[in-house]
Amino acid sequence: MNLLKALATISSFTLLSRITGFIRDLLIARAFGAGMMTDAFFVAFKLPNLLRRLFAEGAFSQAFVPILAEYKNKLGDEATHRLINQTASLLTLALAVVAAIGVLAAPLLVYISAPGFADEPAKFDLTVLLTRITFPYIAFMSMVAMAAGVLNTWSRFSIPAFTPVLLNVSLILAATVAAPWFDPPVLALAWGVLLGGLLQLAVQLYALYRLGMLPKLTLDFSDPGVRRILVLMGPATLGVSVAQISLLINTIFASFLDTGSVSWLYYADRLMEFPTGMMGVALGTVLLPSLAKHYSDESPEEYSRLLDWGLRLTLLLALPAAAALAVLAVPLIATLFLYGEFGAHDLWMTRQALLAYSLGLLGLIMVKVLAPGFYARQNIRTPVKVAILTLIATQMMNLAFIVPLKHAGLALAIGLGACLNAGILYTLLRKHGIYTPQPGWGLFMLKVATAVLLMCVALYAAHGPDTSWLVPGFLPRVIKLGWMVLLGAGVYFVALLAMGIRPSQFYRRAA
Repeated sequence: MNLLKALATISSFTLLSRITGFIRDLLIARAFGAGMMTDAFFVAFKLPNLLRRLFAEGAFSQAFVPILAEYKNKLGDEATHRLINQTASLLTLALAVVAAIGVLAAPLLVYISAPGFADEPAKFDLTVLLTRITFPYIAFMSMVAMAAGVLNTWSRFSIPAFTPVLLNVSLILAATVAAPWFDPPVLALAWGVLLGGLLQLAVQLYALYRLGMLPKLTLDFSDPGVRRILVLMGPATLGVSVAQISLLINTIFASFLDTGSVSWLYYADRLMEFPTGMMGVALGTVLLPSLAKHYSDESPEEYSRLLDWGLRLTLLLALPAAAALAVLAVPLIATLFLYGEFGAHDLWMTRQALLAYSLGLLGLIMVKVLAPGFYARQNIRTPVKVAILTLIATQMMNLAFIVPLKHAGLALAIGLGACLNAGILYTLLRKHGIYTPQPGWGLFMLKVATAVLLMCVALYAAHGPDTSWLVPGFLPRVIKLGWMVLLGAGVYFVALLAMGIRPSQFYRRAA
């Protein structure tokens, strides 16, 4: 399979997921605004969502996929299926315990993650109730992550990329159809999260059945591969998820700020996750199985060339995305969220957070490409040390920025911390001889920077005054934003073509 084609497939389904996600958030913003109920729901949803990213899509995936690829390439399908059976069985047992503890300990979890809510008993109690409903979502999504790791190792990228759409559809139905039947209405969103997780798991299990790798539960955990996965998971939890830990700490800080701060950060984070998911997560998903294959085949030259391919694509796609987020901050927020209870003040506050996030977007996406350069080699210690340093630096920046910049300072600390993380990982990959840049990087960077500058000039000229986006009307905003996106993309890619950069230069076969 051509990796560029695989990347396009994942990005296309991720785009569909993000579009339905924005529709979801638009409807939530319209129905609930940015107040007590949304603050409570976002905190309650953040807890299982954070665990999903930490243990499922983070530590577990990075530990599981390299070992799974090694089994598939060297030991055959029978040994690989045995590894899948034992891993799924152990994961199911552990998740049942974690879900039960989460439901019982919900008051403590809410107090730890949003201590500022304790001063408002109604808000605190609502968050506890929502947490108890949503927490089992982590069990469904951890199994989904395991199934996705198997499917991606067999180059079946489409199903794992599509399934997040099901969560968005579930929440859209919850916000529009089910909410009036609940008291308070926000309870519908919590049950929508649980239903979305169940639907995703059902679709992925069917895909494993078609592949012939559907797990069979067993109490035999003797396979050495299972123990190796467990050994790698512990430190990998911090190594690949430092940004998520920082987001949780940001929620703690934001809970002490003005009401709405948690929601403003959430809406800005949703916009930032659009390019992060389409590029960073997609590139990491495509790269990890092939990097693991090159490592098991002892092909350091191909390993380095594949990393170079990933880094060039990251710069080519992430730099214009970061610039466009900054220039189009007001049009994006107004078009997606400025309805109902979400007012002009919420727009300006969310804009501040989005501008701060955009400064670190390139770093956030680079980490998704650089970290697999270590994890595919089953090297856990190096990225963990970098993660600890980054986490400490991020919290120091939080303390420095929160007073003058408030919630925007928290977003800025996340972005700058990601840039620091990416810079150190890159330096160490070079220092250890794992990655050697291919010729032509200087000229390539100059061409990309020139194209980004031309794009920004065109977007700024077409933008108009910020206040023009406050005029009510969904359709006019969508039309104007749509042609501006087309304008920016057209100027950028035409400039690249004029300077000699072609899509064919990025064709690459999977390992």
